[in-house]
Parts: sequence; structure tokens; C-alpha cells
Amino acid sequence: MSTVGTSDRLTAADAEFFCKDEYFDHVVYRELARAERDGQRRELLERLSEMEEKHYRFWSGYAGSARMRGLRLRLFLILLLRRLMGVVFVIKLLERHESEVVARYRRLLEGLDGEVREKVEEFLRDEEVHEKSLMSQIDEPVLRYIGFVALGLSDSIIEITGVHAGFLGVTASTLVAGVAGLIVGFAASISMGVAAYLKAKSELRHRPISSGLVTGLAYMLSTVLLAFPYFLTHEMLAAFAGSVAFAVLLATVFSYYVAVVQDLGFRREALENTALLLGTAVATYLFGEALGTAFGIRAAIH
Repeated sequence: MSTVGTSDRLTAADAEFFCKDEYFDHVVYRELARAERDGQRRELLERLSEMEEKHYRFWSGYAGSARMRGLRLRLFLILLLRRLMGVVFVIKLLERHESEVVARYRRLLEGLDGEVREKVEEFLRDEEVHEKSLMSQIDEPVLRYIGFVALGLSDSIIEITGVHAGFLGVTASTLVAGVAGLIVGFAASISMGVAAYLKAKSELRHRPISSGLVTGLAYMLSTVLLAFPYFLTHEMLAAFAGSVAFAVLLATVFSYYVAVVQDLGFRREALENTALLLGTAVATYLFGEALGTAFGIRAAIH
């Protein structure tokens, strides 16, 4: 094993950091490639793994073999995310960490010379150019419909939360509120699906039927999830609180997914969605309460 020289300001801590980071990325891309069924995506992942392995072998000459605690657990979580969110989400998530690595490479360059400097410059080009080029070639069919998924989910979350909040002021029956949400959601999912189909067709998209189905299914699945708490309890406030919690969670998870795969900011989008959702809930609750009081509906529906 080579020793770390003090004249070129390459410290043992730097060498160990890069060795572990490059080894982890190498193993992640290798495992993602093994789990990939699409031949083109598998080949691209294998090339990324080979690139990271080259970096790791260089740094292991200074830091020794990488010994990482919790590697299996981290790999398990990443592969689980791969199944739940898709390979592009995982790669983009890993790419966000690369900004820290690039910044550390740049700081390191200031005091390096000779062969080590040449290698670091090469690795920096790999991180900034070659990896991003390979990553941009990895495509998933689901990303083509992400706008339609967003359309279905966002409309469903706002509308069905509004329906449930409105019934909170009208009736004390969780069954009535839950069934009402499902009926409204079913009708609206068909309406949204048709609207998405017509929109995709007018824009000359490749598969307007798929676009309509994706929008309608996203809407209906969200509707079922938000109605679920109303069939678990007879306490109206508890059911409503559970439904709103599901709505906030669903909106937050999807906002984070979109932020990662499209390289956007997450916090502002999530806060805005939550504010819109809660604002809708308050407004429709007050409206439902006013109607219930005016027409005496609460007493009639149990």
C-alpha cells in the first residue's frame, strides 16, 4: 500500500473518504445492474460501476481496502427504493451526494501536483461529465407519465380532502363520509382520465390512452387511500385526522420524488402543497358546517 505524502496535502482522511465513497458507489451500481432487466439500462449501470471501481482502486492504494459499516443495510435500503421508486430515482438520489464529492475533489486539487493531481482531475471530469452523460441516458417509461400522475394525485388529494372536510360539518357518520368520498373520487377519476386522454391526444403524444389511464388510476388509488380511515373507526375527527395525515404524507412523498428525478427544490413545493391541502380542508369544513346548520342535515344523517 502506498503512503500518503504530506508535500501534496493529500491526507489519510481524504484518501479514506474517497476510497469508501467510490467503493460504495461501485457496489451500488453493480447491484443495480444485476437487478436490472432492461439490457440497455443494465449496460449503462455496469459502465458506471466500472468507472467507480477504477476510482476506488486508485484510492485503495493510499487508504487500503474499504471497510464500511452497515454496507449491507444501506444496499438493502437502496434496492428497496429501486423497487418502490424506480432506478432513475435512486440514481438521481445518489447524484445529489456527488456534489459533496465534487466539492471535496476541487478543494483537494488546490494543493496537489504530479500524478495524484492528474488522477484527481481525471476523476473530477468523470464525476462532472462522464457520469452525468451516462445517467442522462437511463430512461424509465414511468417518467414519461409523471406529469399525468401529478395531475391525478394533486387533484385527488385536494378534492377528496375537501369532500371529507365538508362532510365533517354535515354528518357524524364516518361510513357516509367514506362512501361519499369514494363515489366522488370514482366519478372524478373517470372525468380526469378522459380529460388527460383528450389533452394528450391534442398534444399529439405517443400514447394518449396510457396517459388517461395513468391519470385516472392515480386519482382513484389516492381516493381509496384517503377514504380508508373512515372505514376503520366511528370517530369522525379521528377518521378525518387519519385521512389528512395520509394526504400530507402522499403529497410529501410525491413532491420529494418529483424533486429528485427532476432536480428541483423540495421544501418549498412540499410546504406549498401542505398549505393548499389544509386551506382546502378548512374552507370546505366551514362550508359544510354552514350547510349542515342551515338545513338541519346533521340531525338527519347518522
